Amino acid sequence: MRLLIVMGFCSLCSSGLIAQSTQDKAKVIQAVDDHQADLIHLSDQIWAFAETALKEYQSSKVLADYAEEQGFKVERGVAGMPTAFVASFGTGRPIIGVLGEYDALPGLSQQASPDKQPLVEGAPGHGCGHNLFGAASLGAAIAVKEWMEKTGATGTVRFYGTPAEESVGGKVYMARAGLFDDLDACLDWHPDYQTKASTQSSQAVIDYLVNFHGKAAHAAFDPWNGRSALDGVESFVDGINLLREHVHPSVRIHYVITKGGQVPNVVPEEAQVWIWIRDSKMPGVLAVSERMKEIAKGAALIAGVESEVVLQNGIYDEIPNRRGAAVLQSNLEMLGAIEYTEEEIAFAKELQKSTGIEEKGLDASITPLEPTAPDPPGGSTDVGDVSWIVPEISLVVTTAPVATPWHAWPVVACGGMSIGHKGMLYAAKALGLTMMDLFMQPETLKEMKAEFLERKGDQTYEAMLPVGPPPIPENGKQ
Repeated sequence: MRLLIVMGFCSLCSSGLIAQSTQDKAKVIQAVDDHQADLIHLSDQIWAFAETALKEYQSSKVLADYAEEQGFKVERGVAGMPTAFVASFGTGRPIIGVLGEYDALPGLSQQASPDKQPLVEGAPGHGCGHNLFGAASLGAAIAVKEWMEKTGATGTVRFYGTPAEESVGGKVYMARAGLFDDLDACLDWHPDYQTKASTQSSQAVIDYLVNFHGKAAHAAFDPWNGRSALDGVESFVDGINLLREHVHPSVRIHYVITKGGQVPNVVPEEAQVWIWIRDSKMPGVLAVSERMKEIAKGAALIAGVESEVVLQNGIYDEIPNRRGAAVLQSNLEMLGAIEYTEEEIAFAKELQKSTGIEEKGLDASITPLEPTAPDPPGGSTDVGDVSWIVPEISLVVTTAPVATPWHAWPVVACGGMSIGHKGMLYAAKALGLTMMDLFMQPETLKEMKAEFLERKGDQTYEAMLPVGPPPIPENGKQ
């Protein structure tokens, strides 16, 4: 009899907990709905500003101002970047962070139209959907803050305004400044043409400039008195292309020649190569980088010039966290797929027709949790650096039609209309629900931390940056 009473009591407790959890989740969802108009307005403002790396003055301001209006304490200009900020609410542990981005890409200006129509020819545009990214993540933080106020839940929610993901790696400077060190968990999301909890890594990458310094001379009258820096560049790229046969299949090497002389009849005194080296893991990148440096020395010797290798920045591979992804996955399945109108589906198919891809429309179905591949797909993100400091949960959400080319005008078009808006609001809810779960589940945080430490192993994180401040553009605002 006593056993039956205990079992019945436990059953009632379990039912009560489930009911409470359902009520809490409803509060988070309602909070996002309550702020829907404001979040869309923020996203559209940032879409129209279309500010590139470290020039996101207006974009960061509207986000920081709105966070302040909602009761967050905002610290601006962090890590030496005027457009970086941190917005915090609450005290004590756990401390749950969420990342937001808002930088645009050059040359991708586009109207919210299914055919290519620039707003301003040659101007920037949000070809990676970061106008949606920042607004949704802030929306999630606000929803969690309001849930904490209503329920008395304790801890700290923190929104990170992170600039310059596309070219400088703003999060790396923030990591070097120690801004993520006290987090218990961190979340991010990214626009995509599918919806899923990410379980994959990303590629590590290091960005170098390789400079060659020679001696100018008249190319016809006395070329023997010159030493061509361009000869150094040509020898260097020949060496790099020979190296490709002798690296692992996961390695990627990309370069452009950024300086090669001014006119043909002057032996070039200065020449330069901008080179990126990628691999699945940072140790692999470092190994290839050492080979690259030796090739630069050899090329300088061939040409009789001087070489100089300059580190610009580096980004680590992302450490996935499957335990955290499972929590996110349960919330995606609870929310279900985004629903679209006939007009939105027609817009998507017209856009696909304009770009020459199959007219499949939109796919917001919830992808099952995937196995983690040993080698990641192509691409790097400065979220990787954050994931070496704290357990990181990553989400992608449908904001564009199936197989849409990224870093291109179709993403800009979708980011400025309802298809992008729906994905943005969905991401805010999924992130907010998952953050709420982490506040309520200390055991889950412990399990995430244990997985993080196991995957990290004995490798030590050190920000791959040159000494000194971030490269803030001299001309300030665009």
